[in-house]
Amino acid sequence: MADRYLSFTATTPGRFLSRRLGLPRPVALKRWSPARPGLEGGLLHLTAGTSGLDPAPVLARAGLGGDDTGRPAAVVLDATGVRDVDGLAEVHAALHPVVRSVAANGRVVLLGAPLDTADHHQAAAQQALEGFTRSLGKEIGRGGTVNLVRLTDPDAAESTLRFLLSPKSAYVSGQVIEVGADATATTAVAGQGNQSGQGNLPLAGRTALVTGGARGIGEAVAGTLARDGAKVVVLDVPQAGADARRVAERLGGLALPLDITAPDAGARIAEALPDGLDVLVHNAGITRDRRLANMPAERWAPVLEVNLASVLRTTDALLAAGTLKRGGRIVATASIAGIAGNTGQTNYGASKAGVIGLVRALAPRAAAEHGVTVNAVAPGFIETKMTAAVPLVIREAGRRMNSLSQGGLPVDVAETTAWLAHPASGAVNGQVVRVCGQSLLGA
Repeated sequence: MADRYLSFTATTPGRFLSRRLGLPRPVALKRWSPARPGLEGGLLHLTAGTSGLDPAPVLARAGLGGDDTGRPAAVVLDATGVRDVDGLAEVHAALHPVVRSVAANGRVVLLGAPLDTADHHQAAAQQALEGFTRSLGKEIGRGGTVNLVRLTDPDAAESTLRFLLSPKSAYVSGQVIEVGADATATTAVAGQGNQSGQGNLPLAGRTALVTGGARGIGEAVAGTLARDGAKVVVLDVPQAGADARRVAERLGGLALPLDITAPDAGARIAEALPDGLDVLVHNAGITRDRRLANMPAERWAPVLEVNLASVLRTTDALLAAGTLKRGGRIVATASIAGIAGNTGQTNYGASKAGVIGLVRALAPRAAAEHGVTVNAVAPGFIETKMTAAVPLVIREAGRRMNSLSQGGLPVDVAETTAWLAHPASGAVNGQVVRVCGQSLLGA
């Protein structure tokens, strides 16, 4: 369903009325397209504190080198050297004069350091950057986003910086992303795409399976991974077989009709993919909303079974069977309902919080034992057929209760998934990235 309020506020009368009445004034987001693959404008690179890092080469490789003192499309502030309150004053001094000049749909990315538990002054200053990032994200307006990347090696963060400093991250704001060392690196071989993160088909030669891929967000994820060169396997329940085949045929992939809750689902996936799997996207999910006092077990059990138990079982089975190749990626779909909770969704919130627990616990072990990263995307209000059926008042609240004052699109979740699935994203592990326009709900 079209967001008519967004369209109205883009008109002259709409801008006037929304300003006079103090109503949200969303700016239409510019997303990636072949005709507009990058931000339109230059980059301003600033530093606060004494940094031992030099991100300039990475930014230049990403096509984002060079300063723009006019109206920059992006600002990168290296705050890795901030170790005390005086360093935080340098953050203010660096961004205060330029934040108003950032172009519409612009990007601000702060680079921070891991918290030093042996130095509580450094830890306090670096933790302060999180509150600063989230607060600025709520202020910047005009479709802009603000994110914080904690890193020790700019080269390991190249795919992350490319994503955050591009139109692909249009609905990702207020996030803190930790980039460590790449424990899953593989030697590039012919057909596997460019490991450095450059090139138009980074997933060429790779096989990606998307559960619940026949429609909605799953279909968008499958399409985006195929755009990036992956051979996509579209898995969905047999009842959705026709839709799965339609999507697979359009993408040049394979349809796999299968109930993901079947006890042998993992074994059947492994059998269908004898050459192995590089990317596993757990997207299948259902809702059975009702307040807990009115929720019988028949509405509780299927949500936990589809959204969580099947994810645990199939992940365990595919890792144990070696179906997921070294250098592989697991991306699970959580939800802000699993972070902030939601009335009438104790079952759904529990299942999605369980996915977050799975990611955080499994990620270090999967990387060490299997060379596989495990991350999650946590969508907020995304414009789908399901949200179009939500009552008007609740739907409008969902759209406006974020820093961008609008709902996201399935492609926003898909682009975030594609970044986490990228061969060069091996240093991003155990992260839960909200795709919610910086929702006002939750952390």
